[in-house]
Amino acid sequence: MKILILGGTAFLSAATARQAVGRGHQVTCLARGTSSRPPEGTAWVHADRDLGIDAYAGVAGEWDAVIDVSRQPGQVRDALQTLGERAGLWTFVSTVSVYTDDATPGQDESAALHPPLQADTYTDPEQYGPAKVACEAAVIESVGDRAHISRAGLIVGPGDVSDRFGYWPARFARGGRVLVPDTPDALTQVIDVDDLAGWLLDSAENRTAGILNAVGDPLPLSQLLDMVAQVAGDHDQQVRIDPAFLVEHGVEYWAGPRSLPLWLPAEYRGFGCRSNAAAGAAGMQLRPLVETAQRSLSYERQLGLDRDRRAGLSVDDELELLSEWSKRS
Repeated sequence: MKILILGGTAFLSAATARQAVGRGHQVTCLARGTSSRPPEGTAWVHADRDLGIDAYAGVAGEWDAVIDVSRQPGQVRDALQTLGERAGLWTFVSTVSVYTDDATPGQDESAALHPPLQADTYTDPEQYGPAKVACEAAVIESVGDRAHISRAGLIVGPGDVSDRFGYWPARFARGGRVLVPDTPDALTQVIDVDDLAGWLLDSAENRTAGILNAVGDPLPLSQLLDMVAQVAGDHDQQVRIDPAFLVEHGVEYWAGPRSLPLWLPAEYRGFGCRSNAAAGAAGMQLRPLVETAQRSLSYERQLGLDRDRRAGLSVDDELELLSEWSKRS
């Protein structure tokens, strides 16, 4: 197959390009390449999608599949305008953040969406979901039944530098008492980057169209943390702390400084429990989560367990919180 990847230099798009080359496909990546190059074995069209339709001047011919990971509606519309008629299956990687209801577990692809963003670009993180809704709408309007909309959940594994998952295997590997949220009823779900890349390529090869949630199987956050601790060789030194105490002491949910990754408010129970039944029925394969944890730990060791992080608690913050908690309990 001739596959055009709009991206190809970072995380998911790079993983997809590597797998596509490994499967023997003819792969072209359109990317700026300011921080990294596309994988070996791909053709590289140097282009900045912020330049509009001129960015695609170097892309000639027809494509069996186009895979786009953009989050900016203007970029998606420009790509469709110039390439839509020359593509077989058009895959757009969206997100479960398009859904309005984050409280109800088990919802499928029919759940209500945010109103689409009207602007070509977004800068406020709160507009991420609406921006992806606008991107989806543009894809469907342009290519119709040749569209595959893959609504991904939290993507994790080698190449993830967000710390929204990698914080945990790295933290348990460092040893000592580990602060974790005491949320036995909280659910979470993640998808390994290489499983998602494989799903995108399987769909391209099989011409799988439609809108499908590309998410992992949901499980209790406490169970996931126990499993990650075992992978990291931790010996049950978790200190489970009341969420109310964490909020009171300025610990943030999900991501960012002084946060606990994967932890969400109780009203977000549905965010970590989307249905993946349709994608599973269409052939999406998921590896055991313990393997993803092992892969993530290996990657974290390469980066350095003690590096500065985008998400999680610093050593000093964690020690401070553990000390304050011990005074209460």
